[in-house]
Amino acid sequence: MIWVIGGTSETGVLLEYIRGRVNYIVTVATYSGSEVLNEKNVVVSRMTYDEMINFIKENNIDTVVDMSHPYAVEVTNNAKRACELEGVRYIRFVRKKTEIQNAVYVNSVEECCSFLSKVKGCVFFTTGIKTIKDFQSIRGENRFVYRVIPSLFSIQECVSNNVKMKDIAAVLGPFSKEFNMAMFKEYGAEYVVTKDSGKEGGTAEKIDACLELGITPIIIGRAEEDGIDDIEKLLEMIL
Repeated sequence: MIWVIGGTSETGVLLEYIRGRVNYIVTVATYSGSEVLNEKNVVVSRMTYDEMINFIKENNIDTVVDMSHPYAVEVTNNAKRACELEGVRYIRFVRKKTEIQNAVYVNSVEECCSFLSKVKGCVFFTTGIKTIKDFQSIRGENRFVYRVIPSLFSIQECVSNNVKMKDIAAVLGPFSKEFNMAMFKEYGAEYVVTKDSGKEGGTAEKIDACLELGITPIIIGRAEEDGIDDIEKLLEMIL
């Protein structure tokens, strides 16, 4: 049995290829993720390390394909450790990094906060809900707008961190360059903060929109990671 840890758009691409050819089970962290996949054998769960070990045992997993988000570091680390403990093959799918000029690159959320603490104006965040608390702590008199998934949990997280309703853009992607431009203009964004989620994660569409509008894009980088960055090579390993 193959366990596919979802979290990226490439998960759906992989499942299209392996459906009916191998036995597999998919897990995702959110219900919106399960809706996108539209799979019968999908489990919605945010597992701890111990829960991953139990999941491997209970489902007789022999291979784990980790297609979680590039920034889901804890998920990846726990999955690796669980596989090592149980003697299960672990395969990590990684997205290629985005190489873009005319952007501000920072290495971490902390470094991003340090940069933003020195600027004035409207900042539009596309980095998800986990970093809202960090950014709100250095907002000052600036306007910080957060684009989040339209879920109750996301809205509650915004509200609990004192984000005003007018500064919450709850909408589900993917987003085109034109859509991004319209949103950035509507909110008067002067800076846009994004993670380097790769081509498939919509980074290019955000950066292109910024450059056309004269907005400064700020990219939070990610650590180097070993893995497979080609779906065809991945298929050769599991079929």
